[in-house]
Amino acid sequence: MLQLNSYYNTYLYIGTCKLRIVLKQRMFTPRYIELAQSGELHRRAQTALGFYSACTVCPHNCKVDRANGVFGVCGSTAMPIVSSYGPHHGEEPVISGTKGAGNIFFGNCNLQCVFCQNFEISQNRKKERAYEVSIPRLAEIMLELQSSGCHNIGLVSPTHHAPAIIAAIEIAALNGLRLPIVYNSNGYDSVEMLQLFEGVIDIYLPDLKYGNDEYGEQYSKAPGYFTSATDAIAEMYRQTGSELLISDGLLYHGLIIRHLVLPNDLSETEEVFKFISTKLGADVTISLMAQYYPIYKANDELLLSRPLRESEYNRVVKLLDKYGLTNGWLQEMESKDSYRPSFEVSRENPFGN
Repeated sequence: MLQLNSYYNTYLYIGTCKLRIVLKQRMFTPRYIELAQSGELHRRAQTALGFYSACTVCPHNCKVDRANGVFGVCGSTAMPIVSSYGPHHGEEPVISGTKGAGNIFFGNCNLQCVFCQNFEISQNRKKERAYEVSIPRLAEIMLELQSSGCHNIGLVSPTHHAPAIIAAIEIAALNGLRLPIVYNSNGYDSVEMLQLFEGVIDIYLPDLKYGNDEYGEQYSKAPGYFTSATDAIAEMYRQTGSELLISDGLLYHGLIIRHLVLPNDLSETEEVFKFISTKLGADVTISLMAQYYPIYKANDELLLSRPLRESEYNRVVKLLDKYGLTNGWLQEMESKDSYRPSFEVSRENPFGN
């Protein structure tokens, strides 16, 4: 059984991650700066923006002309939607640090999870279009978050706006952005798009929500979710490996895979762990999340209409040992009472932190 040590807030740290320690923060320079200065990032941004014309930005491949104002499956055109942004203290400790992650919450989503905790901004498609911004404005937001002292730029639900994000990073980098960039996605990402992010994204923080395709389609309207997400995460791993680059308790480069445990094993966790252990490796860092509670449409689904039981979570923790996964974080069961955002109450501080 894993030995657990109290770490921070509602997270517990497990094992000893494969870390490479950098003695001084100033020694880390994001590679996207060089890519921007050389013109390579501009080339990639133009390639990515071309995906909007017959949209293949995510595995839905809806092929609509988002560049000319047609709405994709995600309910968005090519204009990025920024529903909220600011310092956030609820991520893993190495990302939140003491000053917070500089999170940008993108509105709408390419998934339609019936239990989405951010449903106020991810599922109110028409309403969130009021928060569309230009690409230069998105770059300004990144620079504002840097000026406010945030440790990184956290792109939350970025998948459906990925081309605009690449273009904004180029502008921000040429105007002084120097923070690590975190790609915090639901895992339903295009491998081709992720390849354009190589050297641009410093930290990948994907979800791996389900261990089969059936549940992904049933509860998130994401056909082929497990197949697509595992391909995407394998690409993220190719770019970063399992090594975490940490200095003074902050992560600057690496991969952390998040997995939210669902009631009645609807997350098919054993298949998720089997994939990570056999296809990527046991050194990969995992964030195992217990924060599920029934919200949005979950109460209409019999098997999702109750909170996660401690016995269910403990069973999953034992599976970590079975598959030799010893690096990462566990959430305490009480986390479900802490992570309850309200974007209706406050766009500036939806988590009340």
